[in-house]
Amino acid sequence: MPKTRVPATRKIALALAAAITSAALLAGCASAVDPAEPDDRPLVLTTFTVIADMVRSVGGEHVRVESITRVGAEIHGYEPTPSDLVGAASADLIVDNGLGLERWFEGFVAGLEVPHAVLTEGIEPINIRTGDYEGLPNPHAWMSPVAGQVYVDNIVAALSTLVPDAAAEFAANGAAYKTQLRLLAEGFAVRIERVPADRRVLVTCEGAFSYLARDLGLEEAYLWPVNSDTQGTPQQIRDAITLVRDRQVPAVFCETTVNDSSQQQVARESGAAFAGNLFVDSLSEPDGPVPTYLDLLRYDVELIAEGLAR
Repeated sequence: MPKTRVPATRKIALALAAAITSAALLAGCASAVDPAEPDDRPLVLTTFTVIADMVRSVGGEHVRVESITRVGAEIHGYEPTPSDLVGAASADLIVDNGLGLERWFEGFVAGLEVPHAVLTEGIEPINIRTGDYEGLPNPHAWMSPVAGQVYVDNIVAALSTLVPDAAAEFAANGAAYKTQLRLLAEGFAVRIERVPADRRVLVTCEGAFSYLARDLGLEEAYLWPVNSDTQGTPQQIRDAITLVRDRQVPAVFCETTVNDSSQQQVARESGAAFAGNLFVDSLSEPDGPVPTYLDLLRYDVELIAEGLAR
């Protein structure tokens, strides 16, 4: 007898119910022995560590911020766990990037009665120009310190609705944060000016730098448009090798959350240097090179500038 297929939304609902029940039972067992004081601040749940840091910077001590994905996670293909579902159901606010980045998150968020903020609202997207994703919006807008200021405005608005008594502080924090982003953008433009004009071609693994490349006046090229299970096909690698040779690009880059072997091959066969891995979808650990969003931008732009100036 054929099995009855359970719709995806039903599966999510069942998983959520089971996870919540399990969590409640565990919490009941632990409550008698757990001496920790409860944190009664509103819980803001974000989809990845970069925007979690942005929310913390604006929210200060008024909110508790957690990221679903952890440091080093590849966000595009992430698979939510039962504990993720519990966290989403218990959050006071859910914050995500939008523009199709977190498609894995859309299903169960839609069924939750939790306020939801999308940080790319108001941003004019850059569309992906190649591959299966051609014509879809590139979701990596946070890689631009200019677009990042729109993220900050959306965070301020969402937190002010969540905690109205702290709205003035959120606005002040947001204004200061935007000033830092503006100063970074100005400094980055000056830094890239030192790179010879004929070398301003940014070749990466994923097409995650469209917004940053636009800011910096860089031509962008990449192996694949969006991280997936089929990364670095022979044709993609051949095309990149040809471009790097023809344009005499001095250095190529990859990203920290993906395998860089395909780009290493591009470097070997084209004669370019492999200049290192850039941070995109994840911050580093606190003692690493990019513990914050601002550090991520600084690190990446400096690595790019050094590589292209070879």
